Amino acid sequence: MPLATATVRISRPAAGQLRRWLRRSFSTATPEECDVVIVGGGPVGLALASALGSSQLVRESLRVALVEASDLSKIRDWTPQLGTFSNRASSLTHKSQTFLKDIRAWDHVEEERTCPIQDMQVWDGISDARIEFSASLLNLGAPTQGMARMTENLNLQRALLRHLNSVPEVEILDKSKVRTITNESDTGEWPLVHLDNGRTLRSRLVVGADGFNSPVRSFAKITSYGWAYDTQAIVATMFHPTRETFIGRSTTAFQRFLPTGPIAFLPLSDVASSLVWSTKPPLATAMMASGPEVLSRMINAAFRLPDVSMRYLNQVILDAHRAGVPVTGPQIQAEIAWRERTHGIDETSAYASASVDPMKEGVPPTDAELLPPLVKSIQPATIASFPLRFNHTDSYLGEGQGSRTVLLGDAAHTVHPLAGQGLNLGLADVECLSRCIQEALRNGGDIGSRTALLPYAQERYFENHKIMSVMDKLHKLYSTSYEPVVWARSVGLEVVNELDSMKAGLMMEASGKGLGGSSGWDFAANAVETLAATAGAAGAVRAGLVGALTTAAQNVLKTDKSISSNNNH
Repeated sequence: MPLATATVRISRPAAGQLRRWLRRSFSTATPEECDVVIVGGGPVGLALASALGSSQLVRESLRVALVEASDLSKIRDWTPQLGTFSNRASSLTHKSQTFLKDIRAWDHVEEERTCPIQDMQVWDGISDARIEFSASLLNLGAPTQGMARMTENLNLQRALLRHLNSVPEVEILDKSKVRTITNESDTGEWPLVHLDNGRTLRSRLVVGADGFNSPVRSFAKITSYGWAYDTQAIVATMFHPTRETFIGRSTTAFQRFLPTGPIAFLPLSDVASSLVWSTKPPLATAMMASGPEVLSRMINAAFRLPDVSMRYLNQVILDAHRAGVPVTGPQIQAEIAWRERTHGIDETSAYASASVDPMKEGVPPTDAELLPPLVKSIQPATIASFPLRFNHTDSYLGEGQGSRTVLLGDAAHTVHPLAGQGLNLGLADVECLSRCIQEALRNGGDIGSRTALLPYAQERYFENHKIMSVMDKLHKLYSTSYEPVVWARSVGLEVVNELDSMKAGLMMEASGKGLGGSSGWDFAANAVETLAATAGAAGAVRAGLVGALTTAAQNVLKTDKSISSNNNH
């Protein structure tokens, strides 16, 4: 067959493949030089770009590029309707806020869309043992500062993008997906980041801020360990009456630990709050399919009814969903009303929800401050869910042919959201990594070398693991209905609730104002581990639990004295 004829008969798919191969070959042959390539334009990736861009030394010395697959202009131009809120919100600690202020990104946060958390009410869904936290214990000064501050993730991302608008030295490459990451040669050297638009970036350091399914982590061949929880998180934006006239501003966060998972009610404004409800996947699916009215009534019940009634209501919703006829709002209201009468809940009590019209605003019951306000409605299109998992990489740094890579945020660690620490851990990673990069520059070092990056891994790995371990143990501890464990955790909670200095220590750690050394998180980890160990003992007896609790109480008192001593200095 003549050569010309064979060439003409090349199929269109084959010709397309040939063109793509030529394009790849050309782009790989002419890479663009970078010093730092950040993969991922979420809050953590944008925060690192902002932190590096806020440093004059970095701006004068390095070329920084951020790669993101989505269109960031949608976040940059985000203009929500007045009175509405995004369904993904986070609680920012004082440490996180201080860091964002230091890099001048907080100047662009719309503070009217943030809300301080002044108090917390946390209680056991079986025993009703309760612990109360108040910002007044920390002597924070400004009454509006609170223990932490709630804000929508989009509000923070938009602020970071606005800050980066003033930093032309940082290049934003959005709508650009990472196709592959390769080595410059068989000996490693600098990584090459190939984008789907044909560009190739040759970088001294590649940062993976690209989430759980991280391409950077895959390239570096960094292994991880973890597990998926048998839990699904439901998120939504809830509307409720204001209680400012009688109780004060809605600045209290509420969390109840049910055996199926914790439910949290987090303030966004005087009339809106964010829901994070962790529960079993089938139940999450059934509740979401039942619609906003049913979900609203179930939220109100979940904070008020005893566990036996919640298990009954859960089964009602599951059975209706499996039958293909989801339960309706009036039906679940009738079921809740019947359960309230069964438990003798007075219609004028704050624990009543089915017999109360949440649309009517009036004088709240005397015990209303112990419970969140009744949900009136749920903002349309804000109900969503996602699976929960525990995952921690074995290393934050790539080695060998995967060297010159570093992971941070969800690419390195994924934690249960029961304490709202996920984003704060990521921002702490950013602060540490940006500091290490600047330190290497000041010393004339190679920012992509293991020597420059090792301090980041050494500082952050243990800190992250410590908090992740506590969250995992708390989740497991409160997921059981085993009576001796319920008794032990309830007594322990009530003991801690009586020790203001101990509570202040825990709050200082959680808010990023920790004392260092023997921290509140260290105590929490030890105490929880002691109590959780009893769950695995088939022959656990009360005497043994008393011994475990005595040990935990002694640790409390030791830590209490230590904190008091440090405060006196």
